[in-house]
Amino acid sequence: MERPLSSRGGDDTLAPMKAVPRRAILGWLLFDWACQPFFTLVTTFVFAPYFAATLAPDPVAGQSLWGYATAAAGLVLAFLSPVLGSIADATGPKKPWIASCGLVLVLSSFALWYAAPGGAYAIPIALVGFAIGTVAVEVAAVFNNAMIPHLVPPERFGRLSGTGWAIGYCGGLVSLVIVLGFLAADGTTGRTFFGLTPLFGLDPALREGDRITGPFSAVWFLLFVIPLFAFTPDIVRTGVNLRDAARKGLVQVKSTIADARRHESVGRFLLANMVYQDALVALFAFGGIYGAGVFGWEATELGVFGILLTITGTIGALIGGRLDDAFGAKPVIQGAIVVLSLVCFGVLSLGRDHILFVVATDPSTGGLYGSLPEKAFLALGLVIGAVAGPLQASSRSMLARLVPAREAGRYFGLLALSGKVTSFLAPLAVATATWVFGTQAAGPAVLIVFFSVGGWLIRGVKRV
Repeated sequence: MERPLSSRGGDDTLAPMKAVPRRAILGWLLFDWACQPFFTLVTTFVFAPYFAATLAPDPVAGQSLWGYATAAAGLVLAFLSPVLGSIADATGPKKPWIASCGLVLVLSSFALWYAAPGGAYAIPIALVGFAIGTVAVEVAAVFNNAMIPHLVPPERFGRLSGTGWAIGYCGGLVSLVIVLGFLAADGTTGRTFFGLTPLFGLDPALREGDRITGPFSAVWFLLFVIPLFAFTPDIVRTGVNLRDAARKGLVQVKSTIADARRHESVGRFLLANMVYQDALVALFAFGGIYGAGVFGWEATELGVFGILLTITGTIGALIGGRLDDAFGAKPVIQGAIVVLSLVCFGVLSLGRDHILFVVATDPSTGGLYGSLPEKAFLALGLVIGAVAGPLQASSRSMLARLVPAREAGRYFGLLALSGKVTSFLAPLAVATATWVFGTQAAGPAVLIVFFSVGGWLIRGVKRV
């Protein structure tokens, strides 16, 4: 039996075990695979557009309501993540926390099935289930991320992190193909993308193919998180009980914030991460909703869009991890922010019947993405996929290099705090701007500002 990972002497780093087996690394990597369907199917490409196009009174109201739910989840995460991360550092093991969060994720995901069209409580069920599931999966990620310094040496942080994101994207791709090809049917034809009758008798009229994404994500998580618990060694228990750990955790949050403020690069990085991650969360939250509302995309268009975006995301994450190890995390983050800002400007310039703000286009000629604006939106979405993975992967590898490994949990909790403390702000700004101006185009305009500020802040961080 493998012994738990433990610290090396009294220095500021934790040495990974000399013989951490490949299956231990694979178990850690599969956490991203296990979680990704929730983000791919529920948050972005299937359930969110279903909510905006079918459950909500209209797409504009749907984008606003989804934004408020995303904002609420971010506000809760802002308080929970750093405290729980510090508690986990005090007690040692991370797996019990991942298991607890996983249980909440599973229950909230199953609840989404009951958000049926015309149901008396469909809208609150959808919003509450989505928000609670988001909190659970993001908090679980805090503990999973904190295991990075215990598995590989610093020179491999970028590759491990990038590979995790790539495997996660692959999981999203496979899950999306399954849902699109076998479960979710087009409302007009009653057939899936593969031309099949939906499995299990799922009724297209009741949008059961869209609603099944919640239970599907839950079962997927339960199945593929098993290797993490079976093969990846946990951190050694410290002997501190939960009550003392909670007290210590609350104190550590305050001290961690103070430490980060004294360490200029750490503090500035966390502030930059707070801004650009906020924009990225909103960008993914509203991507599918934007396609459904502006171009009238349904399950087939959104599904294929998601598949293609996931493919570019996988490639981008793999390449980004290697660029990170070769050139450092900072250049990767800066390049991704510039590209995402330009993409938002491109999306802002598109409409159902025009591109570049004023260039009129012919209506759709039929088939997938028949109009020029649809093709342009598709191309921009593929670029988002290619750079989002490197941005997120390099963010966690950058922090892993900046902070002491033995305190990784509390700093990754602070990373989650910095990524979530204002994560309600960008969705709230998008939701409010959409409601005030009565157009979904207000969304990308807001995000350009967030990415620009994040890019300016990251300039002052030392290169690692």
